[in-house]
Amino acid sequence: MAAPVVLDGPPSMGTLFAKAALTARGRGGELPGTHLSRVAVVVDPVQVADYAEVCRFRFGDTLPPTFPHVLTFPLQVALMADRSFPLALPGLVHVRNRVDVVRPVSISEKLDLEVWADRFAPHRSGATVDLVASVRSRGDEVWRGRSTYLARGSKAPAASVPDDPDLEIGDVAQAAVWRVPDDAGRRYAGVSGDVNPIHLSGLTAKAFGFKRAIAHGMWVKARGLAALSGRLPESFSVDVAFRKPLFLPSTVTLATGQRDGGWDLAVRGAKSGQDHVLGTVRPR
Repeated sequence: MAAPVVLDGPPSMGTLFAKAALTARGRGGELPGTHLSRVAVVVDPVQVADYAEVCRFRFGDTLPPTFPHVLTFPLQVALMADRSFPLALPGLVHVRNRVDVVRPVSISEKLDLEVWADRFAPHRSGATVDLVASVRSRGDEVWRGRSTYLARGSKAPAASVPDDPDLEIGDVAQAAVWRVPDDAGRRYAGVSGDVNPIHLSGLTAKAFGFKRAIAHGMWVKARGLAALSGRLPESFSVDVAFRKPLFLPSTVTLATGQRDGGWDLAVRGAKSGQDHVLGTVRPR
């Protein structure tokens, strides 16, 4: 593996999405072996506080368990926006996300970030690719994320591995009702930097084939974890599958259940009962 490409700062998300749209046609081939990184990243406590408020986490001395995704996501987008990436970023659908919290991360720690692409795989609806993110402190990995994106209608190389089995959960019971406002996407974009147009307004979402703006999957995941604050172990893994898009505004239910020393959870339409997000939380 070649040495990671080290960036001096976070790339501009708006610029990257524009670049990806302009270079979407004619992509293909194998996954690039590029690793992108940033070193000695200092977290902005104001951003963490704003993120905690939007996602309903308690703000404290340690980072919310999903916040490192916010730090590494711009590097993921930079990798996918590059012309060497085989799939066009516009239209990619985030279908699964796994986070491994090795230990709580202090808000004052300097962090080294690294991302790379992995597992270009066939899927019943096209092809998937994983973007892996690693966060280290003083040389030790403290957090890892794996985001799986689906490109509908695309094909993966013949020698690639098949897609993962569906995520299954046990019995869960309704724990809360969420009324998700129409500005939820814009509010999360403001604290996360994820300005994908499908989340920002009905007008921009329709340009990509959605009838209304849809909530960020990582916001739904974060809010589900926030509901379990104080009941999570210090080291755990949380794996979620993003099913039906959560259109804005909406009313949904959160259902939870204890299982295998951890939790299962589901976010479902209050009227339709359709699954938007299914997840498992397990101690490491």
